[in-house]
Amino acid sequence: MATKEQPKEKEMTRRQFLTTVGKVGGSVAVFSLMGTMGLLSPETLKAAEYTPPGKNDLNLSGRGGKKIIILGAGIAGLTAAYELGLAGYDCTILEAKEFAGGRNWTIRKGTSVAEIGSGRQTSRFDNGLYFNAGPMRIPQFHVTLDYCKKFGVAIEPFNNVNESGYYYNENVGALSGQRVPKRAAKADVRGYVAEMLAKAVNQNALDLPLTAEEKLKLVDYLKAEGDLNPDLFYKGSERGGYKDEPGSRLDAGVLRDPFDLKAIIHSGFGKYFSNEYSYDQQMMMFHPVGGMDAIVKAFEKRLGNRIKFKSEVKEIRQSSSGVRIVYKDGNSGKDQELRGDYCICTIPLTVLKKIPADFSPEMSKAISSVGYASAGKIGLQFKRRFWEEDDDLYGGSSLTNMDITQIYYPPTDYFGKKGILLGYYAYGGTADKLGGMSYAERERLALTQGAKIHPQYPKEFEASYSIDWKKTKYQEGGWVSYSANDRKTYYPTLCKPDNRVYLAGEHISYITAWQAGAIESAREVVTDIHKRVMKA
Repeated sequence: MATKEQPKEKEMTRRQFLTTVGKVGGSVAVFSLMGTMGLLSPETLKAAEYTPPGKNDLNLSGRGGKKIIILGAGIAGLTAAYELGLAGYDCTILEAKEFAGGRNWTIRKGTSVAEIGSGRQTSRFDNGLYFNAGPMRIPQFHVTLDYCKKFGVAIEPFNNVNESGYYYNENVGALSGQRVPKRAAKADVRGYVAEMLAKAVNQNALDLPLTAEEKLKLVDYLKAEGDLNPDLFYKGSERGGYKDEPGSRLDAGVLRDPFDLKAIIHSGFGKYFSNEYSYDQQMMMFHPVGGMDAIVKAFEKRLGNRIKFKSEVKEIRQSSSGVRIVYKDGNSGKDQELRGDYCICTIPLTVLKKIPADFSPEMSKAISSVGYASAGKIGLQFKRRFWEEDDDLYGGSSLTNMDITQIYYPPTDYFGKKGILLGYYAYGGTADKLGGMSYAERERLALTQGAKIHPQYPKEFEASYSIDWKKTKYQEGGWVSYSANDRKTYYPTLCKPDNRVYLAGEHISYITAWQAGAIESAREVVTDIHKRVMKA
C-alpha cells in the first residue's frame, strides 16, 4: 500500500537544508555536513583543505554542482575560477594565449610575442631579471594583497616616491634641458607659493572669513610648510638639498641657491607633484618578490588543469537553459564546443565586441560603445646600475615632458650588478605615437631621450623589450576608459547579467586599471551566480 505523499510546501530539499545550515554555521559547517552525507568530491575536499574559510573568503554555502565556463585567464577569470572551485562548481577557463595573467604580464628571458601587425619580439634579458609590462605596484588597501597573503606570495615595498629622482622638461624657459632633483623643485615651488599666501594673509589681501587669531595660525602653518624666514620670505631650504653636503666637525655644508621664481613657475614641474599623493599612488605600495606574475602562478597552482590554453573564443551562444561556447583549439586547429550552465566573460570589451554572441541589443551596444586607454612601456636592461652607483638613486622615478614621460628605477635587488629600468611609461596620444614605431625605433627613442637625463645610457645599455597595449593581441587596450556619460548610460548594462552571461574584469569596476578592480568584480559575479543557483 502506497504511503500518502506529503504536501510539497512542507518538504525541505537537500539544497535548502544545506543553505539553512550555511546561514547558521557558515561554510565550515556546510563542508563538514556534506562530508558526512558523502556529497563532497575529492576535488572539493582538496579545495577546502588548501584554503580554509577566513575573513576574506566569499563564504559560499553549499556546493553548486553547476558547470561554469570562464572566458579569459586574466586576474578576473582566475579569481572567479578559484572562488567557485571552493564551493564545488565545475569550472573551465578558456584562454586564447599560451599563458595566463592577461595584463598581469612579466617579461623574462625568452618571452616571445608578436604585436598586431608586427613581427615577433623576443626578450634578451638576463636570467633572473624581469620587466612588469602591465601592473607593477599594489596599493596597501587593495584586495590584491589579501590574495598574496592567502597564497603565501611574498611581497616587498615598491618605493613609488623618491625625492632623489629628477624632473627634466624641454622648452619651458630658463630651466629647459636641466636635470633638476625632485627635492629641489618641490622645496622651491612650495616655498614661493607659501610666501605669497602668507604675505597675502598677513596683509589682509585675501577675503578670508577668519579671525585675527586664526589668520596668525594660518601664517604659522605656511611658514612651516614653505620653510620661510621670520620675515615671510623664501630664501631656500635644506629640503632642496646642498651644493656641498654637510660632513664632520666644522663642515656644515653649503645649501643650494633656490631657483628664480619665474624660472620655477615656467618649468612646469609643479604639475607633477599631485600624482604622488593621489589616493591610489600614496605610499606605501608593494609588489611581489620576483615579478608581478607570482600572483598568476599562485592562482594557477590552485586551479590545476582547469585552464585550457590556446583556446580562442569564436562564438558565445546561450539559451534559457545554458551556454555554448565555440572556440578554436590551438593544438588541433579545429573548432570545439564547450557547454555549461553559466558563462563568466572577462574578455576586454575591445576584443569581445568582435566575437559573435547572443547578447541583447542593449548589451551589444554597451560593449561596442566603450573605449580603452592607450598605454605603452619599455624595459631597458643595463650592465651597470649607474643610477645607484653614480647618482645615489634607489627606486622611485624621474619625470619629463619628453615622449618617454617617465623613468622608473627598479625597487629591488639594490647593489646588484645589472638592472632593468622602466624606460618609458606613456599614455594617450604619446603612447599611440610610440606604438606606431617599430621595436627598434622605440628602443632608439627611449635611449636617446633617456640619455638626456642619464648620460650613461649609451655605454651601459644591453637589451630592451617594449609593449603597446592597443597592439597586444587579445587585449587591445591598457584599461577601460569610461566617460561620465558612459558610466550613466552603458556601464549599468555591462554590470548586469545578460541572460546566462556575466561580465567581469577591471572594466566592471570603479577601480579601473588595477588588479583589484578585476578581483572585486569577479567576486561579485561569483556571489551573484551562486545566489542564482541556490534559488533555482
